[in-house]
Amino acid sequence: MLQHVTAGLDGSAESAAAAEWAAREALLRKVSLRLLLVADPPDPPRRGPDEGDAVDDVLAGTARALQGRHPGLEVRTQLLSGRPPAVLAREAATSELVVLGSRGLGSVRGFLLGSVAMATIAGTDRPVVLVRPGREPRTQAYAEERAYAESPPFAEPNAKGGPRPARSGPAAGASGSVVVGVDVHDACGPVLDFAFGEAALRGGRLRAVHSWFLPPFGRDALALDMALQEMRPDVVRQLRNVLAPWRQKYPSVDVVELTPVGGVSEQLLHAADGAALVVVGRRIRTGRVGARVGPVTHAMIHHCGAPVAVVAHA
Repeated sequence: MLQHVTAGLDGSAESAAAAEWAAREALLRKVSLRLLLVADPPDPPRRGPDEGDAVDDVLAGTARALQGRHPGLEVRTQLLSGRPPAVLAREAATSELVVLGSRGLGSVRGFLLGSVAMATIAGTDRPVVLVRPGREPRTQAYAEERAYAESPPFAEPNAKGGPRPARSGPAAGASGSVVVGVDVHDACGPVLDFAFGEAALRGGRLRAVHSWFLPPFGRDALALDMALQEMRPDVVRQLRNVLAPWRQKYPSVDVVELTPVGGVSEQLLHAADGAALVVVGRRIRTGRVGARVGPVTHAMIHHCGAPVAVVAHA
């Protein structure tokens, strides 16, 4: 059995945030935490004494800080040599999940600096969580989340006949909630299983999001409203049917089903505001250009402020 969570370190604020998140995750799972630093290029004899001390300080200092904040946590450190993506992907095979820092929010610089995380995701079938520094979930009332679920975004046409923009504000997020994107036409068992499991660890609250589109009606607000009322019940029913096996497997999880109208990435990003964790999938497939992530997962990795778990599936 896999008995630890792995966090990758590089001395950055991003990796420090990832280590803190991984520590809390390890405590939730009742497993140990392994802090991993990959030295590249691998040539210890040519490292100066100051550089070697700095590497050791990153590992030892982070471990001490985490054990100070989490006295019951078992922390192990390891220094390895090699290319970080390849080493992290290899080490992921023995971990329940790998946690990495993530930089930037969609900028070119952020994309380039995130290449290690992207390559690690593509190189392993284990779940990988990307964490950004300096963010904590907002505290939200559970009643507000229920109200949001019962009146999802784009529920009514605007004065011009088109959909109203997604709402923002307190009801859009909830502290401790796990959010998962669901495609009712291609539901992914490993993704849902991971999301329900994480929600159970955190106290049993899951927001399952399936977005969809209405037929084009131009400026006819009445036709748009009639189509919405006619089609939404079927969409809600499909989502409920997809989630039914996992509701039975995880009875403690309280599921809030969201079926907003609009683009998948946009609506999932909206639902993710204030979440403790967002879960998306990556299909296991390779081609001449190597493994890839889909457009929704790509958007969440680069634009979502909440921690994002990428779960591989067939």
